[in-house]
Amino acid sequence: MLLYFEDELNSATRLAQAAQRTAIMVERHRFPDGEIKLRLPDALPAQVLILRTLNDPNDKLIELLLAAQTARTLGAKHLTLVAPYLAYMRQDMAFRPGEAISQRIVGKFIADLFDAVITVDPHLHRVATLQQAVPVAHAVVLSGAPLLSDWIAARRQRPLLIGPDEESAQWVALAAQRHAFDHAVCRKVRHGDRDVDVALPNVALAGRQVVLLDDVASTGHSVARAAQLLLAAGAASVDVAVTHALFSGKALQVMQDAGIGEVWSTDCVIHPSNAVCMANALAAAINGARN
Repeated sequence: MLLYFEDELNSATRLAQAAQRTAIMVERHRFPDGEIKLRLPDALPAQVLILRTLNDPNDKLIELLLAAQTARTLGAKHLTLVAPYLAYMRQDMAFRPGEAISQRIVGKFIADLFDAVITVDPHLHRVATLQQAVPVAHAVVLSGAPLLSDWIAARRQRPLLIGPDEESAQWVALAAQRHAFDHAVCRKVRHGDRDVDVALPNVALAGRQVVLLDDVASTGHSVARAAQLLLAAGAASVDVAVTHALFSGKALQVMQDAGIGEVWSTDCVIHPSNAVCMANALAAAINGARN
């Protein structure tokens, strides 16, 4: 059985069809004081999946706490979290004394609730595997990069894939390998959430159709700055492809003002830019985990 929440109805429907699972919505009520009440089916099978993509994560983590523990009391013996976007993975060390290492704390929180986790392109930087961050018995990591590469290949001639910073190198390389695209990576110097310097790679840019590719984009300032420099250096066009469209505020406007053309994302996070569906890949992971 696949449990989901109302705001992810479309994603749950696609996933349930692809995985051949029964999907049932968790009823949710918010009290005036902000507390949340959930209601699950009154009897559950031994194996239960809970779909919850963790953008805007704080309320959703409380929902997972309530849903997972209730599911155990209703018959679930094995719980799998399907989190196409997994939050709190960035902060993997204390950069200043006293900082909470959010990845370690939230990872343990999830591992205490679930037996398995399936996610897409988690933002792991200083840890090698998802299980180091989320110590569950079974962890599956998928990537949106190959499917984004397919999408790009159908729409751009000889595109040049560029990562906006060094951390994007793994996803850019994976996407480029799929169709033998040329690729390179920028170097980023961040002074704040909205103050970013970018150094372009030493590659020929004149006349190229460039696609900036990364696992996640939020404010849009990093890709916007990179796009401005790329266009000034002679790129014919600059588009953006990301796995997780965490676009906040005026992020799309910031990118458009910088001269970016198309913005494409996977449906791991629901957004108007969604172009690539991850349901089949997630379903294959679900059925592989089950088998």
